[in-house]
Amino acid sequence: MLFEQIATGGCRSYLIGCAETCAAAVIDPEASQLDRYLALAARDGLRIRYIIDTHTHADHFSGSKQLARKVNAPVVMHRETTAPMVDMRVDDGEMVIVGKLRLQVMHTPGHTRDSMCLQVEDRVFTGDTLLIGGTGRTDLPTGDSDALYDSLFNKLLRLDAATLVFPAHEYKGRDHSTIGDELASNPRLQAPGREAFVALMANLNLAMPTHITEALRTNLSGGKTVAQMLAEAAAAVPFMSMAQLRTRVEAKDPMLVVLDVREREAGMAGHIPGAKLLPRGQLELRVNEELPDPTRHIVACCEFGRISTLAAATLREMGFQRAVALDGGMKAWREAGFPLEGAEGR
Repeated sequence: MLFEQIATGGCRSYLIGCAETCAAAVIDPEASQLDRYLALAARDGLRIRYIIDTHTHADHFSGSKQLARKVNAPVVMHRETTAPMVDMRVDDGEMVIVGKLRLQVMHTPGHTRDSMCLQVEDRVFTGDTLLIGGTGRTDLPTGDSDALYDSLFNKLLRLDAATLVFPAHEYKGRDHSTIGDELASNPRLQAPGREAFVALMANLNLAMPTHITEALRTNLSGGKTVAQMLAEAAAAVPFMSMAQLRTRVEAKDPMLVVLDVREREAGMAGHIPGAKLLPRGQLELRVNEELPDPTRHIVACCEFGRISTLAAATLREMGFQRAVALDGGMKAWREAGFPLEGAEGR
């Protein structure tokens, strides 16, 4: 078996492949690592046949839908998931066949209702059901401490003690553990019985994940994250440096339009000389009035360079083929000491 563990902060995802058939699967892909999965598969001569999420993630953004689109492979999750972009729903005791590899599905609800583990050869991918020195939390949507107790003690922990454990999270840099090691030393598994375990889980007092609202929204719906929308916009537009824009502004380039897409109060407080103020929220409705010539060289700018990137991408979609975004934002422009008009102008 070909095997690669990919770390993204505290998140862990995995590429596993069959050396004989060159078929592969990616387990718990993270949205920022799509190019890495493709590069690793290409390096080993593998074709990704399945993208598998062990559960609905609440603390990071799944890359399953995007990766599936890139490699034309199905997204696999447990049948209890409500995510609409799933192509193959599996159940306890079933297998996902990847070349000569057999991934055995174990339904392990508790962290979430749709949690599952995958056993293949000498290892088990435990998602957030079992972590190294811990377990998945049960205070997020569809979490259930009673169910987690059953999943752990009546199913997962009954695997051979030598079985390697590869979780979806690890925050101390450890690669893996074993079932035996976790039984012996994992503090949450030392609770003397169900009631004690449930009480322990109820009193962890963990902070909520930073991006829980956006993560649940996108992972449950297949919608786009803000970062994904920004990345797609950035890939679709060119950029102009602040130095180049300053040169063109000072030369009074007749084809140049500097489009400040901040709210009007921010724009009036200080803007690039000659800039046209058109808030991003009004762009589509006022574009014909404010930008009648689609051949002009439009440079969109905002405070930090993100909203202007989205604006430039929108303008290009609308036919303004010379629309670009300023590389940087008004904050960087001010800090560079470049000229301003308005209340902050000099």
